[in-house]
Amino acid sequence: MIDIYAYTSQGGRTFNEDFVGYVHTDDGAVVVLSDGVGDVSGGDIASRIVVESILDEPYECASADEWLASRLALADRRVRREQEQLQNQMKSTVVALRISGDRAVWGHAGDSRLYYIHNGTIAEVTADHSLAFKKYLAGQITRNAITADADRDRLLSAVGGEGAFSPELGDTAVCAGDAFVLCSDGAWGNLIDQEVAFDYLKAASAKEWAYLLLLRIVDRMDPDADNLSVITVRITD
Repeated sequence: MIDIYAYTSQGGRTFNEDFVGYVHTDDGAVVVLSDGVGDVSGGDIASRIVVESILDEPYECASADEWLASRLALADRRVRREQEQLQNQMKSTVVALRISGDRAVWGHAGDSRLYYIHNGTIAEVTADHSLAFKKYLAGQITRNAITADADRDRLLSAVGGEGAFSPELGDTAVCAGDAFVLCSDGAWGNLIDQEVAFDYLKAASAKEWAYLLLLRIVDRMDPDADNLSVITVRITD
């Protein structure tokens, strides 16, 4: 069984450019989160297109990796087509997860994150496609300083972004007890990585896990805080 809970909020903004969704499939689940880029109008349209494109049926496939890669490419094509029709440079981030049997594959572009929990600890976190994260990798700032860095919102990759779309993919074998969190920067910007695993260990369900994380986030949010979205995923058997 795969237990999933999704939450999204406009935060301190006037409207929400995040979009979230998930479906249970015959062999697992598909989970998607997208955050419209805030420096242009239409971010809400782009994020909705991304999620709907990836959740479109059919889900049958010979390779989950190829299926997800093709859906990510489809989302990018649809956003670019909408750009042309509306004469708008709308863009969005994406982080998508497919669990298929005893395997999970994910892909992302931009600074929305996926955390993978195995044996009660964080086994992997996606690397933000932002200039601030690149500065962290170069040793110019600490990881905790990413959230306050002036270049945090300067994305190096996005759906509908400049240049060829090239999302980053990952995969792992999974078993009962493994778990994932997908979240926008409005959420992870108010969390310490280790808190994600700590709250997982305290929670009895995906919903309770999300609520524990949201309690931390809300307590730390500024009045004009960004949109925030969290999806928690627990593999229970």
